[in-house]
Amino acid sequence: MTTSSHPEDELDYPPEKPPGNGFFGDFWTNFLRWNLKKVREPFVLVFALVQPLIFLVLFSQVFGQLAADAVPGGDYVAYLVPAIVIQVALITAAGSGTGFVQDIESGMFEKTLVSPMSRAAVFSGKVLSDLLLIVVPTLIMVVLGHVAGAPVTTGVLGIFGLLAVAVVFSVWFMAFSNILAVVTGSTRVTGIVTNLVQFPLLFASTAFVPVDALPGWLQTVSSVNPITYGVDAARVIMLSGWDWGIIFQSLVVLGMLDLLFGMLAVYFLNRAASATVR
Repeated sequence: MTTSSHPEDELDYPPEKPPGNGFFGDFWTNFLRWNLKKVREPFVLVFALVQPLIFLVLFSQVFGQLAADAVPGGDYVAYLVPAIVIQVALITAAGSGTGFVQDIESGMFEKTLVSPMSRAAVFSGKVLSDLLLIVVPTLIMVVLGHVAGAPVTTGVLGIFGLLAVAVVFSVWFMAFSNILAVVTGSTRVTGIVTNLVQFPLLFASTAFVPVDALPGWLQTVSSVNPITYGVDAARVIMLSGWDWGIIFQSLVVLGMLDLLFGMLAVYFLNRAASATVR
């Protein structure tokens, strides 16, 4: 009887696992990492909590007298609160890309790219971490609105609806900000371009005045403006009730933008990873 000179060949080894922790493991790792970074930067957290109050006081005083007659019911504060919910989401999304730039400058980004982590998990974990910065300010705006005499007419479910609209609205602009960060590798360029985009879109929407009060050409821009879709859905939920026609249309448009820009963000991450490996 002959025996193999390599007895280990006769053993059944389990199949080799692919590198990495799987999508959800990679997602959780990135989610925790970005949250730890935020905790270590208390100024970011404080600003996220204070900015809703600043915007409410500032815009109600600047536009209140001018626009009160143009808004339904004449209550400009009630008209303004849902818009500030979306504005806070927009500003938070605009700052999302700076985290990637910091990683690029520190060398952490390159280490992530050469790791076996899923690029979709890297992007998703960061986005969910950024979305947490939207939840608390939105709840603060709900409280401020209630104190100012503009409660959420749809109750507790309406508060969850506002959160959902703010989150769905913000993802596409977060992806856009992260794409700029990966492509340019510059905090300054990323900040300049996001500001160049967000402020014209903000003022060419129904955020601060009704569409009828805008000039004709701005009404056309407003009708295809993502901010208008977010503001209109938030405003309906908070002030009017469950108008599913407006809500559904807004979520579909914003969801399609999220998908488009999310896919582009993953594509640019993959391209950056390929360039790093070469």
